[in-house]
Amino acid sequence: MPGLLLGDVFPDFEAETTAGIIKLHEFLGDSWGILFSHPRDFTPVCTTELGRAARLCSKFSKRNVKMIALSIDCLEDHHAWSRDILAYNGEESVNCPLPFPIIADSKRELAVALGMLDPDERDKDGMPLTARCVFIIGPDKRLKLSLLYPATTGRNFSEILRVVDSLQLTANKQLATPADWQPGDSVMVPPNTSEEEAASLFHAGVYTKLLPSGKKYMRYTPQP
Repeated sequence: MPGLLLGDVFPDFEAETTAGIIKLHEFLGDSWGILFSHPRDFTPVCTTELGRAARLCSKFSKRNVKMIALSIDCLEDHHAWSRDILAYNGEESVNCPLPFPIIADSKRELAVALGMLDPDERDKDGMPLTARCVFIIGPDKRLKLSLLYPATTGRNFSEILRVVDSLQLTANKQLATPADWQPGDSVMVPPNTSEEEAASLFHAGVYTKLLPSGKKYMRYTPQP
């Protein structure tokens, strides 16, 4: 479904994965979810990405986030590649599965349906490769964030973890997080919250940074 917008219900689908057949919505249950795609198995940048995702998987799990990857190769290749990824990570046993499933999409059906193909990156047969997509899905099965990287640029999974912290913090509160925010930093009060509402909501207090315009829109409060 090209053109998937923030807030849209993320399409449900059934797919073959390294952990068996899954239905996405059933797999996610009441958890948050991250679906991230990869151009190909046995490629260098993808291997570093999946290795990093595996290292951070426990941190995502603590935040009630389930991860699932996608690559346009067959299940047999996924299993063999998983051993390479674990070896790259320095794991003692390379016969254990990765801590998240990889979807097999050798016919590119899901990649096409979700608008993942990169027309500028092609394989040896001239077929478009999958771009490096990141979809973060909320417990309500709605799309909360999407990122799209070209095949040549590996993703920063620490940034994706930071984004999850921001999304979860602001999901049910009248808050926003500023540029380069890290957990524990002060957060911002959105412009649509009146001063009276802010005073009643944020008992730790609200600090306004004064600017030349005189407009009091830069309002901060300690992270709840």
